[in-house]
Amino acid sequence: MYIKDDICYAGELKENIKVTDVKPLRGRMLLITFSTGEQRLFDATTLQGPAFTPLLKDEVFTNPVLFHGVITWNNGEIDIAPETVYRDSYAYDREIAL
Repeated sequence: MYIKDDICYAGELKENIKVTDVKPLRGRMLLITFSTGEQRLFDATTLQGPAFTPLLKDEVFTNPVLFHGVITWNNGEIDIAPETVYRDSYAYDREIAL
């Protein structure tokens, strides 16, 4: 457990984590590989607000670009911090998924 910005989170804080690979999946899910070597699933439908509205278009969502370990879309107009993606993602076990 850790506290950041007066919010208590389960798990452990991953400082300086980066995304090394991202693969869009059906249902607005992302399969993400982190600099720790972990693969995790992130539900992009949780991204709310007008800044994320373009992600509702398949041609935007399915074309993420990594920029210095950060997932970006739409020529860098949309991004999400790797720490946020890690915190809000789920462990992915490739053996179970197959």
